[in-house]
Order: sequence, then structure tokens, then C-alpha cells
Amino acid sequence: MNSLRQKRKSIAILVVVALGTFSVISAPIHAAMVNTAEILKQTQNSPGKNRINVFIDRSDVRNQLAAWGVSVEEAKAMVDRLSDREIEELAARLDQLPAGGSDFGVVIGTLLVIFLVLLVTDILGYTEIFPFIKRK
Repeated sequence: MNSLRQKRKSIAILVVVALGTFSVISAPIHAAMVNTAEILKQTQNSPGKNRINVFIDRSDVRNQLAAWGVSVEEAKAMVDRLSDREIEELAARLDQLPAGGSDFGVVIGTLLVIFLVLLVTDILGYTEIFPFIKRK
């Protein structure tokens, strides 16, 4: 009975830490009223939006989008939904982006998931991987 309470406490702590971590990582959402002038301004093509659309029209970008399962029309629709500030930031970063992209975030995320799975299985007593986990 006591070990069950100890395991529950350990799992609860793990869940609280995981939820706390994910809440810190996620970005807050901001909502505001939009007037007609702002909507009209967004529908007009800016130089940054044109530059992004030209980038999307390149054959190598089209091939990569197809590999990801995104059509060119969907990508252009996503660009149309960006705010002016986001469009300008993206247009400014186009020349700085690496051709193949970066897998650093995917690697870190995968390692974190593997660590958490091994930690939970170690806490539950299915494995004995981490020496800092106390067992009976």
C-alpha cells in the first residue's frame, strides 16, 4: 500500500513537471479587435509577401513541401494568413535559412521523449536504468 502511494506521488510529480515545462515552452495567444482598415491592409500584397510567394514557387521548395505533404496552394494560403510583422520577419530571414533546414529541435524532442519514457518505466519498476531512482 505504501509503495503504491509512493509511485503515485512520483508519477504525479513527473506529470506536474512535464505540464509545467510544456506550459513554459508554448507561446501565449493574443487576441484583439480588428478594424476594416487593417483587414484591407492585409489583403494588399506587400513586397515581403511577394518575395515569400516567389520563394514558394521555386522547384526545390515545391518538392520539399510535397515531401511534407503540403501543397503550394496551402502554403500560399498560410502566407496570406500571416501578419505584416510576421511576413517581414520571414522575408528578412529567407536568405539566412539553411537549404536543408535544421533537425536540432527534432533531435532534442526525441531525446526528451525517450528519457521520459525510460524514467516512467524505471519509476514503475519495469526497468533499472537510472541509479537515482530509489527502489525497494
